[in-house]
Amino acid sequence: MDQLRALRVFVRVIAEGSFAGAARALDLAPAVVTRSVAELEQHLGARLLNRTSRRLALTEIGQAYLERARRILGELDDADALAGASTRQPRGSLRVLCPPAFAVHQLAGQLPRFRSLYPALELEISAPGPVDAADENFDVSIVSVGQQPLQGDFIARRLARSTFVVCAAPGYLDRRGRPMHPDELLQHDGVLPAVSAVRRELTLYRDDGTAPDDGSASVVTIPTPPAALSTSHIDMLLAAAVAGLGIAGLPSFVADAALRDGRLERVLPHWRGLALTLYAAIPTRQHVPARTRALVDFLVQCFGGEDRDPWLSATASSR
Repeated sequence: MDQLRALRVFVRVIAEGSFAGAARALDLAPAVVTRSVAELEQHLGARLLNRTSRRLALTEIGQAYLERARRILGELDDADALAGASTRQPRGSLRVLCPPAFAVHQLAGQLPRFRSLYPALELEISAPGPVDAADENFDVSIVSVGQQPLQGDFIARRLARSTFVVCAAPGYLDRRGRPMHPDELLQHDGVLPAVSAVRRELTLYRDDGTAPDDGSASVVTIPTPPAALSTSHIDMLLAAAVAGLGIAGLPSFVADAALRDGRLERVLPHWRGLALTLYAAIPTRQHVPARTRALVDFLVQCFGGEDRDPWLSATASSR
């Protein structure tokens, strides 16, 4: 038995949640993956997984063994990276976890340039949904958090800040009027995230962080506007707003292209919603593999790495 390969197979089975998924990810026959884990269990004299027709579950011993297997493989990757960093171009496969909206609206557009810089690297991007914590099953996690600190034992580098902005199609605003104060949003149709069904209030902040000259409040909380559409699919919110269904609140990294080309217009431009901070997070290791460092450095360079919103800045400069 090749115990090192068996360790890699076992860890990938857990990461993918199935033998079939691990077989696809490793480009192995399903029978080879099944046999590899069975041989590892036989070698150890202990069952690592409980198998049912629907799911896999780690045994208590399997959980403890998984933690050590990950540590061993991480140390081996570190050793490889340390030995080869000064003599070869970054190469190999990188597993990246990313929120789907950021993957579609920002990351995808940067990949051709990354590919031209590092042609020997292969990216495997998983975008199942929102990412608010780093995942040790991935080399890099693109994480977005609000006010709360980033959780977990990870190295995290800030990419940028993204602000929720209120926007609508110019045609909609021509028909229904342009709000001059947050209270006037209640007279409009909302294109809202599904969370608005739980959060019945909307809080807006003066965009410059200061109180206006007229003495009115710099923070305003209003009831959630009437919903013409409520959905958890952020690209559906964008498409509906562009189509003229109503006024939407969208992250700036989603809305920026439509704002720059005039499909959307910012509503209440001196007000904003909550801000998200975007990070590239990697598992804590003594030696970061060159391929991982290459991607993180590239992302920081692309998005600025500062506590500011580059998409709003770009939108303002394009006017």
